[in-house]
Amino acid sequence: MNLKIDSNTIPKPLWSLIAIYTFASLLHFVHNAEYIAFYPNMPAWITSATVYKAWLGIAAVGLVGVGFWCVGWPVLGAVLVAAYGALGIDGLAHYTLALCSEHSLAANATIWFEVLSGAALMILAGARAYAEIKRWK
Repeated sequence: MNLKIDSNTIPKPLWSLIAIYTFASLLHFVHNAEYIAFYPNMPAWITSATVYKAWLGIAAVGLVGVGFWCVGWPVLGAVLVAAYGALGIDGLAHYTLALCSEHSLAANATIWFEVLSGAALMILAGARAYAEIKRWK
């Protein structure tokens, strides 16, 4: 197995978006975990520990995607990285519990940072997966 982690394996714009989204996601989840009592209408079963565990599960999707990409499976890797980005859009679920105006400025900022960077990653990685599939034809 040939493991190559460099800019020739995953394009630099994708590396950048992976890093930005990972930071945004971690920032949002840390804010959730540390200020869980202040997030409006959060279910009681969601604790700091469950928030951190959820982030680890989400991050694992991205890590596995990067891993597949680096061992020479770029389509599967790109699809998993796109799915990783798509998971960031779930931050909008906060607004099913309470209006934007009911969240703090910091909560809204971390939610939107995660959502927008995740959507950008999903689109770019999805486009890369599509381009790789087109090369097969």
